Amino acid sequence: MTVRVDLNISLDGFAATADQTPQDPIGADWLRLVDAYTSTRTMQERVFHNTDGTGTTGVDDRYAAAYFAEVGAEIMGAGMFGFHSFPDDPDWRGWWGEEPPFRVPVFVLTHSPRPPLEMAGGTTFHFVSTTPADALARATEVANGKDVRVGGGASVVRDFLRAGLIDRLHVGITPILLGQGIRLWDDLRGLESDYRVTSEVAESGVIHLTFDRTV
Repeated sequence: MTVRVDLNISLDGFAATADQTPQDPIGADWLRLVDAYTSTRTMQERVFHNTDGTGTTGVDDRYAAAYFAEVGAEIMGAGMFGFHSFPDDPDWRGWWGEEPPFRVPVFVLTHSPRPPLEMAGGTTFHFVSTTPADALARATEVANGKDVRVGGGASVVRDFLRAGLIDRLHVGITPILLGQGIRLWDDLRGLESDYRVTSEVAESGVIHLTFDRTV
């Protein structure tokens, strides 16, 4: 079992954007950040349910396919579920649609736990207020030997990295400068010393950087 992270960041290290508004809760910067990923055939099929065969192939699509492969459980922050956009709506079901792409148990770290939310396609959201280590223990228990993915956002991933809980970190570095948001690398000086680092450049210009734990 591997504890994994797959994240998109900008050249200046931002993994969470800051240009959202009530009228545009995703924001243009986020769409720029993930454009190469969302354009792949895998993401078009898995996330947007577009089954006509459109979408890019190549290096980006290979990493997109690996994003979903052999994952038995997911951990994410409240922001990735979308609680920050609808904090007072008890009926909010997340912004992943009625059939989210995860298809496994998902543990949402939140200060406001609520009953589990079962969705179509095999995804069940469990809302927990706990530590990264405890959330990982719960996710590992239900993953049935498969990998656990820490999906984000950036602050949650940093917490898991600082706690030494991540076995493999993959970041797709998009060649744009954002200048604002939440940086992945803050307070992680020397992280690379515990990992073997490899890189690969996609046709889109995205640099896929992978950290595999060595100690």
